[in-house]
Amino acid sequence: MLSTLLYHVVHETRYAYSVPVSLSRQLLHLTPRDTLWQNCRSHRLFVEPLPTCQRERIDALGNLVNEFAIEAPHQFLHVRAESVVALIPRSGGSLQPGSGDWLAASPSWEDVSRTLAYHGTPAQPEVSCFQFESPAVEVGRDFADFASHSFLPGRPLLQSAYALMQRIFDEFDFDPEATTVSTPVREVLQRRRGVCQDFAHLMLACLRSLGLSARYVSGYLLTQPPPGEPRLIGADASHAWVSVFCPKFGWVDFDPTNSMLPTHEHVTLAWGRDFTDVSPMRGVILGGGEQQLDVAVTVTPLTTDSSGEEGTEHAFQ
Repeated sequence: MLSTLLYHVVHETRYAYSVPVSLSRQLLHLTPRDTLWQNCRSHRLFVEPLPTCQRERIDALGNLVNEFAIEAPHQFLHVRAESVVALIPRSGGSLQPGSGDWLAASPSWEDVSRTLAYHGTPAQPEVSCFQFESPAVEVGRDFADFASHSFLPGRPLLQSAYALMQRIFDEFDFDPEATTVSTPVREVLQRRRGVCQDFAHLMLACLRSLGLSARYVSGYLLTQPPPGEPRLIGADASHAWVSVFCPKFGWVDFDPTNSMLPTHEHVTLAWGRDFTDVSPMRGVILGGGEQQLDVAVTVTPLTTDSSGEEGTEHAFQ
């Protein structure tokens, strides 16, 4: 029996405005999804100032969305999301190069591409919607050419995706100063620098340019402090990776920023065509002048007993 791992996640966003904001409308993707390997045990959302109106809904891709509006003047905005999430390590997620029986058992990438080819009516709309260009992901020959070194003729799809993930990790530098949220993915390919969002968008562009279906996954990654050092509050981060559709296997996740198959340290928030579908927080304001933004994420492991129930260190009921 696979053991259940519990995490307490806190995501705080603070805006300070130089002049009052008269109206703020915000849309949040901050509630972890329930999946085959993940269960959101509890979730709380705190907003200051208190919203004038607020609601929850499910978007077209199955993500839980919170919306709120503040219609009174204010010079700060504080949003705090707290969740307790249970994860079961995913089968196959611990595989590394050399243990590729599971990866090699997938069909060839050409067969999958032909199966997914559009013939007037999509066979699986929930899959085909992740095959095409989206606001932040281009499709083109240069991306297909880059991917061709990993997607060799007749090679199994999952082995090919693993090789592409490794190549992005090996050839691109993680550089938070190199890009912004609006940097085109083509520029990322040319400059070979970026952050997790950029690497996820690049891998999506490569996969979709080969006729494959792949989606953007937004979430959190538990970071490990140096030996002997305490875990720092706010030192973890929002993260992004890619999920590839493979017949008979379903959706399989790949993390090109860390060259790994996500297992028990990746918490899934939401998925979409790209970052624009699932940004943790976005909205519009009237007024505000200059803005100062601070974001802090803390992912804390909680104890579990042998049955997978919460232990004594849970943060709230």
